[in-house]
Amino acid sequence: MRRRRECTGCNFRFTTYEYIEVASITVIKKDGRRESFDRYKILNGITRACEKRPVDRELIEKIGQDIEHELIASGQKEVQSFEIGQRVLERLKDLDEIAYIRFASVYRAFSDIKDFEEVVNSLNNKN
Repeated sequence: MRRRRECTGCNFRFTTYEYIEVASITVIKKDGRRESFDRYKILNGITRACEKRPVDRELIEKIGQDIEHELIASGQKEVQSFEIGQRVLERLKDLDEIAYIRFASVYRAFSDIKDFEEVVNSLNNKN
């Protein structure tokens, strides 16, 4: 739930967010480690990918919230990290192509220019 509030001292307006705490979801990393799901990690990755891009912060928040809701609704107690990354990439592809490429370069651990070319070509073929 999003609420607009105002400081009674200085009249500064700000937004606060309230979230329902749900049963924890465990994320299985590529190297086999397990850790608790943290929506803020998704938000940080998307924010970095969207840096200096015309992407509204509220859209980033909505992506994180939507992915979290999907995972909860799936009923899975454990989810692979690559599944979460794929969900983020699907949304970034439609939102901002540069942010998509930035996120993909980290998520897929690009090792050379060929990896970038493949992603750019896939975007060009989409159009």
